[in-house]
Amino acid sequence: MRVKYGFEGAHRRSRGRWHSRVLLAIDGSVVADLAARAAVEEAEATGSELHVVHVGRLPNFLMQDPDVVGHDCKLYDEIQRESQERLRKLTWRVKVAGGTVAASHLRMGWPGREIARLAEEIGASVIVVGSRGRGRLRRALTGSVSDTVVRNASCPVLVVRRGTPYGSPVVRSEVAR
Repeated sequence: MRVKYGFEGAHRRSRGRWHSRVLLAIDGSVVADLAARAAVEEAEATGSELHVVHVGRLPNFLMQDPDVVGHDCKLYDEIQRESQERLRKLTWRVKVAGGTVAASHLRMGWPGREIARLAEEIGASVIVVGSRGRGRLRRALTGSVSDTVVRNASCPVLVVRRGTPYGSPVVRSEVAR
């Protein structure tokens, strides 16, 4: 595992031209707004496409037993509809903040894993995600989406935390090779 502190060299070459994508993972929290501003700035500064993802969190019993979803899809469909509406609103907020969104993606499941998986699929150069800064005990018990993304992503991850001055967010970025 190699640690990178900048995003230089994070762009992918496509058909003779440098082409990069910034993937913004948002959930509607205050920290997500800070992450959105950081992602918009990163996309504009590098001439990258900005992609937005929201992951609809399913109850554990739906994710652990596929037969439950197959038997009665009403709950899954309701969660998916609510998640789609939330993604629409979050994408609109990014656009109002000055971002040009190339694509919006809805995923269902475990947020950290789905974000890393989508980044790989679209060839993201960097993932931008907010971190609520929960305490160590709470993070150990419930997990952290940003930690999971950092562990599973194959590209750099920009983690923006609340309480840091905007323009100099706390950044953790790792590249697993």
